[in-house]
Amino acid sequence: MEKWSGRVAVVTGANSGIGALLSQKLLENGMIVIGVDREIANIEKASKEVKKGKLVAMKCDLTKDEEVIAVFDQIKKEYNGVDVCINNAGFTNNKPLLSGQPSEWREMLDVNVVALCLVAKLAVLSMRERKVDDGHIVNICSMAGHFVLPLSEFHFYTSTKFAVKALTEGLRQELEELNSKIRVSEVCPGIVKTNFYSRFSDERMKELHKLLPPMEPENIVDAIIYLLSAPPSVEVRDIIVSGK
Repeated sequence: MEKWSGRVAVVTGANSGIGALLSQKLLENGMIVIGVDREIANIEKASKEVKKGKLVAMKCDLTKDEEVIAVFDQIKKEYNGVDVCINNAGFTNNKPLLSGQPSEWREMLDVNVVALCLVAKLAVLSMRERKVDDGHIVNICSMAGHFVLPLSEFHFYTSTKFAVKALTEGLRQELEELNSKIRVSEVCPGIVKTNFYSRFSDERMKELHKLLPPMEPENIVDAIIYLLSAPPSVEVRDIIVSGK
């Protein structure tokens, strides 16, 4: 991780859960971390307690393209550009296909798919503009990006994670066509103990835990740090992290 000291990382969904913990880990390695979220109170609080690196809170509704573009414009103006991008933000409306609403599906698509694609695009453009050829894009996908779980609340969410898997590989291929050394990876967690599942009942959570034993956020952060720590000669495209 030494090569990342003093360099800039964007982390979406950084106000809580995996994003918040990852931000702290990147700070420990001396990075300038831009924490992007719709709510930034926790990021702002954490920024006042930083002992190494620098944490900057940037409020952004990822469903609004102009706000996402404004974040990258601000990063360019104040910090030159982006070297690492962690697309961590994502959510589910917790509705089966037969009772979900089009507005809910579109909201999930906007956050989980469209915003992820836009953030990754802007990060790559920032890297290439500055001739940064060792940058890294990490998309947080899900085990739901590999197979359809027998859980009706996850079915539309699952479709968005299948899309993330396809977009991650598509971006990697496009960069390869450009002879770029920028790396693109994805981490696919199972069930993680975060507020992502706050809409689920205790009964439903018990069912989830029977299917997939829950993990700590640290388990996912460790996987991301492994990706960022891999030598230039190593390409890791996909890591599945599951409880057992």
